[in-house]
Amino acid sequence: MADNVAEDGGSFLLLVEDCRQEYEQTQRTLREIALLIQQSTSEVEKLAQRHAQSTSRVRQIQASLDTVPREDIRSVYEAAQDAQQRLFTMRGQLEKLQSDRQNLERYARLLQRVLTVSEAPAPTPKGMTAPLTPAQNDGLPVIVRIVEAQEAERQRLTRAMHDGPAQSLTNFILQAEICQRLFDTDPARARTELLSLKNAAMTTFQKIKNFMFELRPMMLDDLGLAPTLRRYVEAFGEKSGIRATLTIMGTERRLAPYSEVTLFRAIQELLTNVRQHAQATNVRVQLDMDEQTVRAVVEDDGTGFEVEPTLAASAQRRTIGLSTMRERIEMLGGQMTVESAPGNGTRVTVELPATEPEVLRAL
Repeated sequence: MADNVAEDGGSFLLLVEDCRQEYEQTQRTLREIALLIQQSTSEVEKLAQRHAQSTSRVRQIQASLDTVPREDIRSVYEAAQDAQQRLFTMRGQLEKLQSDRQNLERYARLLQRVLTVSEAPAPTPKGMTAPLTPAQNDGLPVIVRIVEAQEAERQRLTRAMHDGPAQSLTNFILQAEICQRLFDTDPARARTELLSLKNAAMTTFQKIKNFMFELRPMMLDDLGLAPTLRRYVEAFGEKSGIRATLTIMGTERRLAPYSEVTLFRAIQELLTNVRQHAQATNVRVQLDMDEQTVRAVVEDDGTGFEVEPTLAASAQRRTIGLSTMRERIEMLGGQMTVESAPGNGTRVTVELPATEPEVLRAL
């Protein structure tokens, strides 16, 4: 028992030290980003002035189109387009830096709270104070990893929004302005640009719909877990090229919202792992809804892995991995088992109570 307590104490101290080092590194990164933001802001101001000058020159050219050589007109329009594109690009970089700074500031505040809690004394039963022990903080590492994983996921979504829809909208604005200028000088090319703009808009709209479905499928709230999984597994197979099948057993019914979300997110993360790491050709998803337990199984024929080292590595990372997934499921009174070996594929089973756990009913 004493050895276990000492081991827990050592692990807790290592966690605190990791948090302290991470906090210091985050502060250094924030200082670097602040400098980059300052430089980028200055560059945006210069480009904005250049863009204003180019726009003014375009207006002057438009006022005297009949007397200005065609080559000069083309040169002025190209210079204006280049200035505008550089300005949009630099503004996008500045917005990304500002977004990164906001995310890092939230992360730094979280680390600071963890360090404050770890160093604060806790009252003893007799009213005296004593150091906070690892046993008293049993839930802290789990909470920290979950919150950090959520922040990492938000950062990933921010980057995805910036690199995807936000960039596409920037291109739309640029193409629309090109079309506007071309209507008077080259209507045929303007129609071509409009067609290109329409196709790009349709493609981006579909990407945004897929993005929203990945983020939070509305049919999960409207129809429940089973219909949402049917749609998701089918879409996964089409996009990944992996043969994906879904089998649902038992009586289909609605579950508690937190149970449906937890099971859907678990299957979503497991399928993502299959697509990114397993090198599988087939994946089978099974949902068994009996009266006492809801069981989800994701099984693939991929390369497999060593379970314990992989789970240990997952616990080290600040992402929503297998370790964090298991902790969330166990907090809801369920369990997750992972069966795998190199060359033998992987089978992950997630079980949750079909009824609300007592610990949640007591809240």
